[in-house]
Amino acid sequence: MHTTAPAQTPAFPIDQDVDAWCDEADARPLVREILTMTSDRWSMLVIQALAHGPVRFTHLMTQVEGVSHRMLTQTVRRLQRDGLVSRTSYPESPPRVEYALTALGTSFGKPVQAMIHWTLEHQNEIEQSRERFGR
Repeated sequence: MHTTAPAQTPAFPIDQDVDAWCDEADARPLVREILTMTSDRWSMLVIQALAHGPVRFTHLMTQVEGVSHRMLTQTVRRLQRDGLVSRTSYPESPPRVEYALTALGTSFGKPVQAMIHWTLEHQNEIEQSRERFGR
């Protein structure tokens, strides 16, 4: 005999349109990829560094402390692929390349700022919880 588990009430209100959209099979992988990008080690730091305007690769490396040349290259290419970052090559000698946020990348700043704001708003609660957990 098969029994169905009772439906759980979500801990926070879920936008029904978003919930329905995420149930579509072709949308799930993209949502998962973007959520993964927001939690990878370098993407958000690159986006933050580019928020102040276009920069050259070497300047970007100094802004994103601790990133290797290879990892920064991979991160920037992934952000380019997703349309968040543009790469402009100037025909000069030596060649000059600049990276900048696209309009899509700039619009991504709104949810990022919301996450930062939430973190700062709840900083004490998070730190207290971590302290209790470590005991």
